[in-house]
Amino acid sequence: MGLKTDQTNPTESEGKYSDLDGMSVSGLANAMHEVDQDVLKAVGLAKPKVIEFITEIIKRMSKGGRLFYLGAGTSGRLGVLDASECPPTFGVEQGKVVGIIAGGDSAIRIAVEGAEDDPAQGWKDLQEFNLNKNDTIVGIASSGRTPYVIGAVTEAKKQGLLTGCIACNPGSKLSKEVDFVIEAITGPEFVTGSTRLKAGTATKLILNMITTILFIKLGHVKGSQMVDMKLSNEKLIERGTKMVKASTGLNDIEAKELLLKHKSVREAIINYETPR
Repeated sequence: MGLKTDQTNPTESEGKYSDLDGMSVSGLANAMHEVDQDVLKAVGLAKPKVIEFITEIIKRMSKGGRLFYLGAGTSGRLGVLDASECPPTFGVEQGKVVGIIAGGDSAIRIAVEGAEDDPAQGWKDLQEFNLNKNDTIVGIASSGRTPYVIGAVTEAKKQGLLTGCIACNPGSKLSKEVDFVIEAITGPEFVTGSTRLKAGTATKLILNMITTILFIKLGHVKGSQMVDMKLSNEKLIERGTKMVKASTGLNDIEAKELLLKHKSVREAIINYETPR
């Protein structure tokens, strides 16, 4: 059994299994799967705050606002990932959702030592985007204590921007500096302190929820279909063809021709003329 959990910093505490190097492959897989169940519970408890925050973001993005994620390490990479998937999935313009990682884009692949420790750099990075009053800033830090993130959201709030955070430790310094606090308390990691595991999974689920619900409510999904998705490869063209076919009654060849002509599922369906 592991050590007693630090209730103020559970992500750095030793978990239930402390003899990992002595376990079999199957034992490790079973144990990881067991502790991963904590993630959905944590996200479920955080859901009311997620809903409140999304509701406020929608109001601002409806007026032309943007959504910015800031983080370091795994947290930064997850923000960049979620932001980068919004244009192809929902057809929104580049820059509608922006992911910023401490150390710059090179830190997505290779860690930049010390980048997260500068409390002024996060706000400097944000200023490159000509922020407006309808923008929203989300600080992502599993520990809730990353200076790069805290400095950015603190200044953003002073400037009147909507701010929120995603953290996995309770009552953190980061949580005290934002308007909307989302805390998914996932507890000790399977490998002590490795927040790319449970904390990272919880963060990804919350980011999924934020942007998916946001762009559904902003009209980029019809039914359950990604009608504004970018037709960037054959798989997506095939998916789009099926969507056009289902909406128009055309055969495969006709549906694909219509789709490629209008370069959008939404436009293909809108511009389809029913034969008289």
